[in-house]
Amino acid sequence: MRALPDILEEYEFLEGDERYRLLIELGRELDPMPDALKTDATLVRGCSASVWVYPTGEGGTLHFLADSNAAITKGIVALVISAVQDRPAAEVAEMDITTALEPFDLRNQLSSNRTQGVPNMIALVKEHAARIAAG
Repeated sequence: MRALPDILEEYEFLEGDERYRLLIELGRELDPMPDALKTDATLVRGCSASVWVYPTGEGGTLHFLADSNAAITKGIVALVISAVQDRPAAEVAEMDITTALEPFDLRNQLSSNRTQGVPNMIALVKEHAARIAAG
């Protein structure tokens, strides 16, 4: 998975539909999430599409599996995950993911019904991180 600064560098050179294509590409780059993990417990609430996020990892380092039934939404969750992927759980629990994503200006790039679930994706990631960090 690409690092957030690398994604931003590419994103800033793109406009409109090209940004959508980049998000779709990011979604395709996610590690595959087995259907068995797509449960009510891993479902992100408040998203217009179905989104699942599942934390894995060892030794306090987080690694997330995620998926969505909508290509753009899958790209958005990939963007959220790229901000925290393979970092220490304690660091992610304290991280301001919303601020890290601000340069992407998703609210103005995407429809409100595509971005409405982003705070819930972030909250779920931080909740998992805090739980894992607490041991």
